[in-house]
Amino acid sequence: MLSGKTTIITGASSGLGRALALELAGRNANLVLFARNQEKLLETRNLCAQFNAPSIIVSGDVTKPEDCQKLVELTIERFGALDILIANAGIGLWAKFEEIEDISILQKIMETNYLGAVHCAYSALPYLRKSKGLIAVISSIQGKQGVPLHSGYAASKHALHGFFDSLRIELQGTGVDILLALPSWIRNPDWRQSTLGGNGQPQGESSPKHSNSAVSLEECSQAIVKAIMKRKREVVIPAKLKFLPLLNLINPRIVEFFLKKKFQS
Repeated sequence: MLSGKTTIITGASSGLGRALALELAGRNANLVLFARNQEKLLETRNLCAQFNAPSIIVSGDVTKPEDCQKLVELTIERFGALDILIANAGIGLWAKFEEIEDISILQKIMETNYLGAVHCAYSALPYLRKSKGLIAVISSIQGKQGVPLHSGYAASKHALHGFFDSLRIELQGTGVDILLALPSWIRNPDWRQSTLGGNGQPQGESSPKHSNSAVSLEECSQAIVKAIMKRKREVVIPAKLKFLPLLNLINPRIVEFFLKKKFQS
């Protein structure tokens, strides 16, 4: 079903982006792998080569609209069409708001997690209209529910939801669909380097351990690809957490107590 479908994956150099690339390579999609780190992009491409899926790499920064435009232009030049945009690039933030040393870090989070996806969607949309394609936005359950120590990160994900829920309505009747993927904890060995602390530096080994309820990169990527194939509006990973926003509407104090205990214990 995805064979021959041209797919852009941002943030494809590691973590979930790399796992998504491997999952799609196994389904013989045409891959366009995008990130800032060209060396790690080559590693991803080499891993995908075992499936003989056609692929190219493009190095660039989602916070720069001109890089996103170049990404789409090179995609069309190589494959002639664009069917799926997976807006995955992002960075995390783990710190109490009052312990952030430089408030400009919140701007960096917003520019990457929110505007990065918007820049890519803007350049890709004319071609997605032609193919009646799909935009898959890798958000987070925190796009619906704020949690302690993640205020800046949760805000960027809330912005994603507001933008793409609105865009979905604008695109009704065009054949273009939008999927919001809402993972919770993912067991990702690279996350310490992509999650910033209050000093604006990667957390490194000082960062908290993964939750016991975390899912693997493979589980997460498989769930997202299945949702893409079914052209769903939303997928929550793990599925049991889809009831969290509803519970928050019914009794927010219970949810807040649970989240405070889980994240600040």
